[in-house]
Formats: sequence, structure tokens, C-alpha cells
Amino acid sequence: MEKLLKISRIIDAFTERVGRYTSWLVLVMVIVGVWNVVGRYLGRISGNNLTSNAYIEAQWYIFDVIFFLGAAYTLKHNEHVRVDIFYSNWQRRRKAIADFLGTIFFLIPFSIIVIFVSWDTIVASWQIGELSPDPGGLPRYPIKAMIIVGFVLLIIQGISQAIKNLAIIQGRLEPQEENHDTGL
Repeated sequence: MEKLLKISRIIDAFTERVGRYTSWLVLVMVIVGVWNVVGRYLGRISGNNLTSNAYIEAQWYIFDVIFFLGAAYTLKHNEHVRVDIFYSNWQRRRKAIADFLGTIFFLIPFSIIVIFVSWDTIVASWQIGELSPDPGGLPRYPIKAMIIVGFVLLIIQGISQAIKNLAIIQGRLEPQEENHDTGL
């Protein structure tokens, strides 16, 4: 179990770094969004087109990247939305059992299915160099690849979560040890 917990800590540290770096994209997205609004109004006043479909799509793409790369980080910090009518009152061991079973029977299989189902579409998009249908839009194939990247990261973090929950179930990990934070 100690080797598995070491693997879990490595995965957690990696996920933490990805999440921290990804969080900076929120600022980039906001800046692009502000420019889209300000540029539209300044463009009307000046009679020049100061924004384009590329800027609008860039804002969408950045949001997509934040979503896909941030999902594993959110899982690591147990911040996904859950309906916890019963869960919130359970003891930590019972929560660990529910989380372990949910990860093994739902999260990981669902993530694998998403990757499997989307694989051919993403490969075809890369093969044809799929572009946005909008004039001046961005290529679509790189952002579609983020589907696979995001769900692979989710599977990897799911494995870490399963390891930690198994250790809690076996009494080899205290709940406060589970949420070790690598800090900024």
C-alpha cells in the first residue's frame, strides 16, 4: 500500500501543477473576453473591425481548456458538484467506500467510454485539419484533442483517488493525510 500511496502522491503533485498553471488561463480568458466587448464598441465608434471570430473562438477554446484540464484538479480537491443528502452525514470510512466504488464503477469507465467514442472523430478532425466554419475562425482539431487529454487526466486522478480511498477503508490513511496540499 505504501508504494501505491507514493504513486498517488506523485499523481496528486502532477495534477496540482496542471491545475495551478491552468488557473492562469482564467485571466487570459477574461482579458480576451474584455477585448471582445471593448473592441466591438470601439470598432463601432472608429468604423474599424477590432475583433474577429478568431478572438471569440479563442475565448471559447480557452474556456474548454480550463474545463478539460481543471476537471482532474477539481476531483483532487473534492470540489465536484454532488448531491450529498446522505453523504455529508456519513463517517469518513463510509464516504471512502462510496467514493472508491463511484470511481471504479462510474468515473473511470465513463471516462474510458468518452475517450473511446470520441477517438475516431478526433482523429478524423486531425487528418483533415478541421477548421471553424466561421470566417476567420480557428482550427478545431487541437481543441477537440483536449477531450482525450482531459479525460486521461481525469482517469489518472481517479486512480489516485481510488488509492487514497482504499487506504482509508483499510485504515492505513487518516482523512487529514488524504488532502495533502502541495501549496503554491
